[in-house]
Amino acid sequence: MLIFRYISTQVFIGLVIATAILLPLFSFFDLLDQLDDVGKGTYRTIDAFLYTTMLLPRRFIQIAPFVALLGTVAALGALAVNSELIAMRSAGISPLQISMAPLAVGIALILFIAGLEQFVAPQLQQKAISNRAIALNQTAELGKGLGIWTRNERNILRIGQMLHATKATDVEILNFDQTNLLQAHIHAEFAEIRSNDAWILTNVVIRKFTETQILLTRAETLSWQSFLKPEDIATLTKPPESLSPVELVRHVDFLRSTGQKADSYALALWRKAGSALLTIAMLLLSIPFIFGSIRSGLANKLVLAALIGVAVYLLDQIFANAGLLLHLEPAFAALAPSVILIMLAVLWLRRVF
Repeated sequence: MLIFRYISTQVFIGLVIATAILLPLFSFFDLLDQLDDVGKGTYRTIDAFLYTTMLLPRRFIQIAPFVALLGTVAALGALAVNSELIAMRSAGISPLQISMAPLAVGIALILFIAGLEQFVAPQLQQKAISNRAIALNQTAELGKGLGIWTRNERNILRIGQMLHATKATDVEILNFDQTNLLQAHIHAEFAEIRSNDAWILTNVVIRKFTETQILLTRAETLSWQSFLKPEDIATLTKPPESLSPVELVRHVDFLRSTGQKADSYALALWRKAGSALLTIAMLLLSIPFIFGSIRSGLANKLVLAALIGVAVYLLDQIFANAGLLLHLEPAFAALAPSVILIMLAVLWLRRVF
């Protein structure tokens, strides 16, 4: 038990060091991207820093598998360089027993990530996106029940809910004249968003205001030329990754129950599970790294681990995007890379041990 706690502590310290290196690095790239927008609207440098800070839990979740790989390789490698692993094995502790400590730390890491994924990261990411949209004079969701509001010089647009990137429900359009008097109010049950900025409104009620009366008409469909650009429309839809697992489950069920495509949201849901499997896979890969041979030097092992981490990240992204394009089962597209990696790691472990 004493040896188990010692190894676990060393692995934990390795994970902390890896996080301290990787998280600021990825956040720095986020900050550079945000600084490009400073000066637009009311978006200031402090807003860019705040946006980057609020994205830290999401970035940590994304890099957790690579933190697990590099942190464990560094921790076990340091033990190997100091001949502590040799001493443990001489004392009768098997490689399998030694491997249990990193796996236990990995399970604790996964539980921590699950808590972040459900209760912290989605809320902060959505708030960051909303604050940024407000500062850039784009769109913003003002709260539950209030919908999403935006405007240009002559129109105010309210959207009750974005079902997905090309369909909205409970849409209101207020049109004003040059003296800022209300000319017309349009309410549509649904709006289909076309690529040429034309919206097809369905089940439409139109109220036109004159000096003496209000003219009310109804229409089954109505074409409306939107003032929103494609990048503005994107802000109306919360990125699937920004939703918590519970929100994703509910949203996928809703989309499927109404006969709509839910592939991107289902994929985001399964990728959250896939991230946990990928963390386990990286931990399993890190063990034979050290028990194989350390004669090539710890630095070389870390470089090789980093290259493998980058390759796995690219493979995971390519497989997920290919899954969407080829309409593969979301669970397969999200979990296949992790499962394959776990199988390879187990085979490597059996060969080493």
